[in-house]
Amino acid sequence: MKYLITGAAGFIGSSLTERLLRRGDKIVCVDNFNDFYDPAVKRKNIKSFLDNGSYKLVETDIRDFEKIKKIICAGGFDCVVHFAARAGVRPSIIEPELYKEVNVGGTTNILEACRDADCKKIVSASSSSVYGNYPEVPFSEDMSPLAPASPYGFTKLRGEEICRKYWKDYGIKSACLRFFTVYGPRQRPEMAIHKFIRRIISGKQIEIFGLGSSSRDYTYIDDIIDGVIAVIDKDFDFEIFNLGDSSPVNILDLVKIIEKAVGKEAKIKFASKQEGDVERTFADITKASKELNYYPKVSIEEGVRRFVEWIKSSERRRKDAETSSA
Repeated sequence: MKYLITGAAGFIGSSLTERLLRRGDKIVCVDNFNDFYDPAVKRKNIKSFLDNGSYKLVETDIRDFEKIKKIICAGGFDCVVHFAARAGVRPSIIEPELYKEVNVGGTTNILEACRDADCKKIVSASSSSVYGNYPEVPFSEDMSPLAPASPYGFTKLRGEEICRKYWKDYGIKSACLRFFTVYGPRQRPEMAIHKFIRRIISGKQIEIFGLGSSSRDYTYIDDIIDGVIAVIDKDFDFEIFNLGDSSPVNILDLVKIIEKAVGKEAKIKFASKQEGDVERTFADITKASKELNYYPKVSIEEGVRRFVEWIKSSERRRKDAETSSA
């Protein structure tokens, strides 16, 4: 099978690419390597793929419709996997128009290009942010009305609505995946678990916003990729799936889990709650379990342990490389 993956040099995109290449699929990666975080991190994510004959990298921006159209029309793709987006809840409050331009306009470009290319299947990344501070838990796909707490969440919800429209109007099959706080190797460096682990290892202070009462449904990357591949391999019309662990963890309990995995006590500073943050996320995965056979296997304790080992081994390799080049 042949897939176009947008945002494929990022955390989830590169992890999916690795798994699909391993099973023999062909991948075209589209990424613009923007500077939301160090582009060198994303280039490192895909370095091992570049010599693979089943892999092709195209550096472009999903906002450039003509280039995207050309790629999709020429590709003969079995499915487009659309992960490219402007990420982050807090930055979206500062630059809401940029988030609208990338996440809404870019998604429209992808779907319009699929229509021109007669590509009839797309899997698109959404987010648990669409639920905002919904009063009931766990969050299920049929909850309504939704009121996201940030511009980022609104752009993701709008992206789902656009996918639904293109299914109704043009027959493009779409599955929108609401990811719940994905973590693990390659996670973006500013995300809480990644940042906490590195700072605790180095003895630096970590910052917790609010009173430490918030909780998140942390989901290990391997489980997320299992869910994404199950969707890619499934025939659907228009669907929305929660992909989470369905086991929320309080932020202070998360710190204790990281402390145990690192073997060092955290230095904690409490700060005021940040605008756009929600109090909790909690995925109802009944639908994904029934229709995708999606059952997360990696506990938060095991996932954090694996992530700590990955970070430590990455740091050892970096130091060895610096020593050898000195």
